[in-house]
Amino acid sequence: MKTFLFRSMIGIFFGAFISVVFTSGVVLFSDRETLNGALFLKNSLGSIFCGWLFTVTPLYFENKRFTMMQATGFHFLTVFVAYFILAFFIGWIPFTLLSFGIGLAIFIIVYILHWLAFYYYFRLQAKKLNENLNSISE
Repeated sequence: MKTFLFRSMIGIFFGAFISVVFTSGVVLFSDRETLNGALFLKNSLGSIFCGWLFTVTPLYFENKRFTMMQATGFHFLTVFVAYFILAFFIGWIPFTLLSFGIGLAIFIIVYILHWLAFYYYFRLQAKKLNENLNSISE
């Protein structure tokens, strides 16, 4: 529970930070002098929710009852469903079949690349730890 709460706070803060960075970019690099308050709030809350979602859902991989395949499946489904509901509701992705198809393709490609990067990173870390343990025991 402590890990869940810590990651929740980190995700919420990171989502809020991303929202501020994007809003600042829009204000600084466009000719807009004012922002739509309701739109700002909707996008900020969406960003905060995404930050929370993407920091909490990796807890599936730390659950010892799940195999790597099960954890990946649960993680993918949770993130996929929650993100696309949010993206359609907020308007980040237009609610059309073509937009959904393009969004899905991008989502799957990015998901696979992130999954592989983390997999190989942790595999390399395990290899280094095993080498260190073997050198200590010799």
